[in-house]
Amino acid sequence: MFSLCVGEITAARLMQTARAFPNNRMTSMEPHDFEEEEEEEDDDEILRQEKESLNPTEVRMSQIVMPCHCNHRQELSVGQLLKWMDSTACLSAERHAGSPCVTASMDDIHFEHTISVGQVVNIQAKVNRAFNTSMEVGIQVSCEDLFYDRHWRICHAFATFVTQRTNTGQKVTLRPIVPQTHKEKVEYSIAAERRRVRMVHDDIIKDLLSSGSIQQADSLSGYNAVPAEKTKVESVELVLPPHANHQVNTFGGQIMAWMVNVATIAASRLCQAHPTLRTIDMFTFRGPSMVGDRLLLRAIVNNAFKSSLEVGVRAEAYQEEGPNRHINSAFMTFEVLDKSGKPCNLPRIRPEPVEGERRFQEAIARKKIRLDRKYIISCKQSEAPLSVPWDPRNQVYLSYNNVSALKMLAAKKSWRLSTEKDQVCLYTLEQKSMLSIRVEKVVDVPAPTAFALLAELSNRTHWDIHYKECELIQRVDDDDFIYRVVTPSVYQGKVGSPTSSPQGEEILQDFILLASVRKPCSPGDPYVIALRSVSLPTHPPFDKCNRGEVLCAGFTILETENNKSLISYYNQASPEVLPYISNDVAGLSSSFYHTFCACSKYLIQNKLHPPAEADQHQTLETPSPTKTLHSTQL
Repeated sequence: MFSLCVGEITAARLMQTARAFPNNRMTSMEPHDFEEEEEEEDDDEILRQEKESLNPTEVRMSQIVMPCHCNHRQELSVGQLLKWMDSTACLSAERHAGSPCVTASMDDIHFEHTISVGQVVNIQAKVNRAFNTSMEVGIQVSCEDLFYDRHWRICHAFATFVTQRTNTGQKVTLRPIVPQTHKEKVEYSIAAERRRVRMVHDDIIKDLLSSGSIQQADSLSGYNAVPAEKTKVESVELVLPPHANHQVNTFGGQIMAWMVNVATIAASRLCQAHPTLRTIDMFTFRGPSMVGDRLLLRAIVNNAFKSSLEVGVRAEAYQEEGPNRHINSAFMTFEVLDKSGKPCNLPRIRPEPVEGERRFQEAIARKKIRLDRKYIISCKQSEAPLSVPWDPRNQVYLSYNNVSALKMLAAKKSWRLSTEKDQVCLYTLEQKSMLSIRVEKVVDVPAPTAFALLAELSNRTHWDIHYKECELIQRVDDDDFIYRVVTPSVYQGKVGSPTSSPQGEEILQDFILLASVRKPCSPGDPYVIALRSVSLPTHPPFDKCNRGEVLCAGFTILETENNKSLISYYNQASPEVLPYISNDVAGLSSSFYHTFCACSKYLIQNKLHPPAEADQHQTLETPSPTKTLHSTQL
């Protein structure tokens, strides 16, 4: 029988074997066609509209790589590429703001390939979303081989720009972005989640270090380790007019180019070879620099892992008189590649006392965070395992993935109406090996009230007959909660299997769900309640109860006219779940209709007395496995 939780009930047993993470390796140096990396769209009309649509903030730059842009290997230097990227993004930001802008921060940049002399670099930048006085600019970099007519992706990045104050010292308030195409709407929606991650970036490292899980420096400093002081680099650059923009401020890309230069020297001193820059971690410009400044650049290898090393770089500006001003700090990951393009093993590093040991340990924390971002945020939804292990240190990225996955699913344009009854509509979406469903209806309940009632997942037992039990097992923060949900199982274990049960005994199924709730970031945004599976060591699977898994599910609640709400429920599962809902999809039954009507009735009955926010999601400590088993009646 179909219900709002049908995908939650069936996905686990039909997709019990979780897909493994992609191999932990960098992309090979062999380029491949850019078109092969793009996700295929089923709707040709959408693609045609996006090609014809012209974004007013979009700026394109094409540069042919000359020998003066290259290193000794005749490859484009990353510093030069960063300057071009920053210039293109700045022009896009200023086109939208109508006033001068400066670079505030840049998210992680992963360079997939190198670019050779004679090839063409194509850079595209456009504003994804404007907030109050800042905006996110998306940057896409690809390479073009003119002789073979081939294109491939180099990297993508998200930069934050802020407007400069007026002559009277007032801030410039930005007008909102109105996304037009499907892709623009997705980026617009997810930009709010990326902003949340940026705001807590520094706190993540502090929490990770305070947890005591980072190895001590002494345990990794071997007898043959290279002293870190041998990798120190210090250089001074004078900021001249060619290094600055039209507002006499130093280009952020120029500062980064100088930082890449000293970081490369530091990495070379450790490995005694020519390193390749792979990743630049998220960084923030702490203050401005201008023409006439002296820029003091310091670099040192913080830590060396098996086949990669991290270099920390600090940039300070000063005049002839006055103290040094901290402009920026960045952390860059290098590799040394052999003739076949594979990473080589690197020597260990012996950190300096006190400060060096602190940097050594922080480098380990950043590596962990880097992997979290790469495999939780960056990977496609189809590449991620269903149940990611829950860890307080990766909660920010799991929450981001949870909400962004639901927003991306909701933004799809290829939904097809399957059945409709009394304005309750069931839509389906089939893409490759994925089947998704959407059930929606306009309900005479204000959006904030509907959100308050549905955000508390334990309320679902009052209207969804498939939710037998719903237990809050951990309150992560104000926006994220972990529940254990018990439902009937639609997958009956075979005789002799671990999930089999005596004849006549009902087989149950449980889920460990991360619920991430979001209020609108700005007018026109929906309320979001996103659900996905996580695994907790304190709540392992146990006999007589199948462990279910949810890939992507949840609600969006959009305020409509007359103080009503458009409530949409989404669930993503494999096509194998189709037999369980085939009657509803074919219009032969209406179980989805009855379940959604029960939800609507519950919301209307309780709209005058919604639960107070302070009373929702009471803080609970994570119980032990023994306590959990005794507290849950199956």
